[in-house]
Amino acid sequence: MNHATAAARRADPLPLQDTSQDIWDAKYRLKNAQGEPVDQDMAAAWQRIAQALAAVEPAAKRPHWESEFRWALEQGAIPAGRICSNAGAAAYKPATSTINCVVSGTVPDAMDGIMGRLREAALTLKTGSGIGYDFSTLRPRGAPVRGAGATTSGPLSFMDVFDAMCFTVSSAGGRRGAQMGCMDIGHPDVVQFITAKQTDGRLRQFNLSVLIRREFIQAVEDDLDWPLAFPARAEELDDPQVEIIYRDFPGADAGYQRDGDGRVAQKVYSRPTARELWDLIMRSTYERAEPGFILIDEVNAMNNNWFCEEIRATNPCGEQPLPPHGACLLGSVNLTGFVNQPFTPHASFDFERFRKVVAIFTRMLDNVVEINGLPLEPLRQELFAKRRHGMGFLGLGSTLTMLRLPYGEDASVAFTEQVTRELAVTGWQTGLELAREKGPAPILDQEFEVTRQMLHQRPELATDGYQLGDKVRGRVLHARYSRYMQRLAQIDPGLVAELEKTGCRFTHHSSIAPTGTIALSFGNNASNGIEPSFSHHYFRNVIRPGRKAKEQVDVYSYELLAYRHFVDDQASPDKLPGYFVTAQDISPQAHLRVQAAAQRWVDSAISKTINVPTKISFDAFKDIYLQAVGLGLKGCTTFRYNPEVFQGVLVNAADLAETQYQFTLDDGQTLTLRGNELIDYEGETHTAANLFDAIKEGYYGRL
Repeated sequence: MNHATAAARRADPLPLQDTSQDIWDAKYRLKNAQGEPVDQDMAAAWQRIAQALAAVEPAAKRPHWESEFRWALEQGAIPAGRICSNAGAAAYKPATSTINCVVSGTVPDAMDGIMGRLREAALTLKTGSGIGYDFSTLRPRGAPVRGAGATTSGPLSFMDVFDAMCFTVSSAGGRRGAQMGCMDIGHPDVVQFITAKQTDGRLRQFNLSVLIRREFIQAVEDDLDWPLAFPARAEELDDPQVEIIYRDFPGADAGYQRDGDGRVAQKVYSRPTARELWDLIMRSTYERAEPGFILIDEVNAMNNNWFCEEIRATNPCGEQPLPPHGACLLGSVNLTGFVNQPFTPHASFDFERFRKVVAIFTRMLDNVVEINGLPLEPLRQELFAKRRHGMGFLGLGSTLTMLRLPYGEDASVAFTEQVTRELAVTGWQTGLELAREKGPAPILDQEFEVTRQMLHQRPELATDGYQLGDKVRGRVLHARYSRYMQRLAQIDPGLVAELEKTGCRFTHHSSIAPTGTIALSFGNNASNGIEPSFSHHYFRNVIRPGRKAKEQVDVYSYELLAYRHFVDDQASPDKLPGYFVTAQDISPQAHLRVQAAAQRWVDSAISKTINVPTKISFDAFKDIYLQAVGLGLKGCTTFRYNPEVFQGVLVNAADLAETQYQFTLDDGQTLTLRGNELIDYEGETHTAANLFDAIKEGYYGRL
């Protein structure tokens, strides 16, 4: 199909709603030092990005690929925010990165090492990248500090330092920093970690996730004790009063005593029941939407680079599990533009054009590696060695509505698996072609020595004749022995066989990011990532330049705008066909089914939030994570609107009307109003919810 025909078959583009234009202008439009636009319009932004990424190609091929990249961008290939903002912008923003996702190096259990990681994190955040950490390596509160005659304040106190640093760096740079803090479920301070955000104002620059293993899940189901432990000091190993167990532990500290399988001797600090810990996680999540969980042994078992790295953390939104100093770039395909004859019985998805866009986009994202802008050499080395990128999609919920497939029902689950599988297979086919043209990821050309641990992880190595000490190419370990690639081989064995011979241009191809402001701006409020739409009409609280309070703005879902454009220009959000569903209409089980369908073909992970009703009972809520484990998901996050905690940016009209806000007047009296009631204050009119937020965030004092 030529480009002209493809463009003719695409649904008519809808004009951007005001909010989408505003968000693009504020976050992604390139401007000079005086705040004047360099990108005259969105078409100019696409041209800037296409030109910057085509510049990586040989000179003779640049015009061709610039045209191809521009076409793919116009068709719905949307690079992640750091690429949209910073590609081709070096003359205006030299100290920025095109990489969204980074994980810190292992945090050493020593003051100079911790402060070194703090410095690295500050430099990384300054360039615009988000960063994740595993704080399980820091000894628990009250443990002795060697040579200091004192005890440590524990990992949570150091997390406070990272939190303050992130706030300072983001305040200086004008973009809110993003961090993920992880802690192992076996760490002695895990209870304090789980409950940390119950203290007002604490760790607000962090998302939090607990690292969970199947062994712990089994202990929950069997109602067993769960020892909380940390590597033992030499004198503790000989103390008969100290209980010692052996567990895996991150890092390669030679000072720890290990058994024959490499597990570290650890001192047991306490033995709560696994179910007590599980219920504590679920209660905290029920009330405050954190922490999430990462099934870390599933992440490592399914990691394409299982043979050369251990993963202990993710990027801030969880879609990219990464090794120490790991880095990854992102991009999403907007699915809404591939629907033909939307809202009709003949609605269909243009898979032919979709595959063409994915193939071009894969090359485009691979080129981003060369202009990464990362501030640290270890990050750059990791990125160049593995060339990870995470291509996903946005607008799934909107697309399902346009196809008349209610989100979560059988047909929508089948479509989700199909579109994700097509994205994956096309990506790996393109990765093979790029390896033949430009060479594979360097890690796949290296030789690796077969270890005892590798033979334990992949018994089929021995079945195939490999022995301890043998040397094997990375591309063989990647293509033949990766659990994900073995799954891919079930549907395209020839492709995987060729990848084993040649290698791939990258080790990872896909992940599904949350795509919040990308979907809202470039996508004209298409649904985020893999999610259904939050609401077909809602209010967004926006702080306008030069004003002290938030302003409430109407926002409409892409599918409602499209329905008004193609079917009924007077359609009301309250009177739409039954296939128009929102996040609040869908059961947790339906959310999980859609995520599981996509995860089967996503080689990294998925950022997914399961929205549950405010009034759901705790008993009905608390088994959702166990269901996620049973479906083979790598992680899970839930959100329950709790009016005692949340007054966030997105406000559902029903929740707003049912939530009460209390204000203290100058004379000491109190005023209680529903969230949607209006207040005239200092010459401006506010809803009670907006004004409450403005006061809470320091824009006003008391009334």
